[in-house]
Amino acid sequence: MNTFVDADAGVQRGRRRDAEQNRLALLAAAGTVLNRDPDASLDAIAGAAGLSRRAVYGHFATRDDLIRSLLAHRVSTVLAAVERIEHPDPPTLLALIGVTLWRQVESVRVMAQFALRGPFQHELAFALQPLRDRVRHAVTVGEQTGRVRDDIDAPTLARLVEGSVLSVLDEATRSPMDAATGERLVALSVLGILGFDAASARELIATTPELHS
Repeated sequence: MNTFVDADAGVQRGRRRDAEQNRLALLAAAGTVLNRDPDASLDAIAGAAGLSRRAVYGHFATRDDLIRSLLAHRVSTVLAAVERIEHPDPPTLLALIGVTLWRQVESVRVMAQFALRGPFQHELAFALQPLRDRVRHAVTVGEQTGRVRDDIDAPTLARLVEGSVLSVLDEATRSPMDAATGERLVALSVLGILGFDAASARELIATTPELHS
């Protein structure tokens, strides 16, 4: 056994673990800091992670690269959460998708709004295309089965569903809103866009436990 080779391999594995831990710490810190201030500097993010600015450049060439990596990580989490949702009724499925999205971004609502409305919105839209395709399919099935309104074409209605979720997120960054209130507003907004009157929307939410915490 070559103990020198074994020792060197162990050191290399340790360095890789440390590097990955530092990268994850930077991403976590970026999420927290950017949620407080979307214009926060790399120095502020590095400081929150307990690392130097030089350490940041060991993982990310620029601030934009760090933000892109953070958004990619968040998008993968969101898509995984939405993929687990199943329901045979299209409007209920769409309300569940909306509420799930809210639950994923509620704790980082400022950063989420910045991502969706700011300079990375087009890249984010591309990454979220699988989610948009699912929303559009559910809307199409809902129209075909008479479960949602059919006076608006499916692609437009799907975009309006997306917009209804974003409108709640926008409001949540302007005024105090707890998580449960946000969930209810998202579900009501989605169902309203789909053509449900207030009483029918409230009944669907009340009879669908997954729509309220």
